[in-house]
Amino acid sequence: MADALADAGEPQPKRGKLPLLLGGVLALLLGAGGFYATWSGLILSGGAVPAERTVASTVAFVPLPPVMLTLPQEAGARFLRMTAQLEVERNHAEEVAALTPRLLDVLNGYLRAVDTRDLESPPALVRLRAQMLRRVQLVSGPGRVRDLLITEFVIN
Repeated sequence: MADALADAGEPQPKRGKLPLLLGGVLALLLGAGGFYATWSGLILSGGAVPAERTVASTVAFVPLPPVMLTLPQEAGARFLRMTAQLEVERNHAEEVAALTPRLLDVLNGYLRAVDTRDLESPPALVRLRAQMLRRVQLVSGPGRVRDLLITEFVIN
């Protein structure tokens, strides 16, 4: 007990701020390195090559014929014209092109069922595109269609 009282009277040596500063710099460097490794695809990419290097060699575009719909009279507009292209895996381009009649049937059926107010709303086009892509992917089969690119969407 006497030793504890004697130690209490002595001043404790001050610890420098160098370890804290080094720890902060090290944490910053590790964080930046982790961000870069994830962003560049070095880790957590599933072993895939970054998209910038592979898109041109594995992608083909299958154009769809224009879709023309007559809209209901209460809509005020009379016609909807939409043209689109499908982004597909190059080795599935012919298979998807052969399904064009079925794909047009699915798109026509969906667009006819959509409320006219949804067709005229600018932000709704993103949702419509996602819904149409999902239907096209179901018809064409898994892994064939990557994206649906709407090249024209006009309501007259």
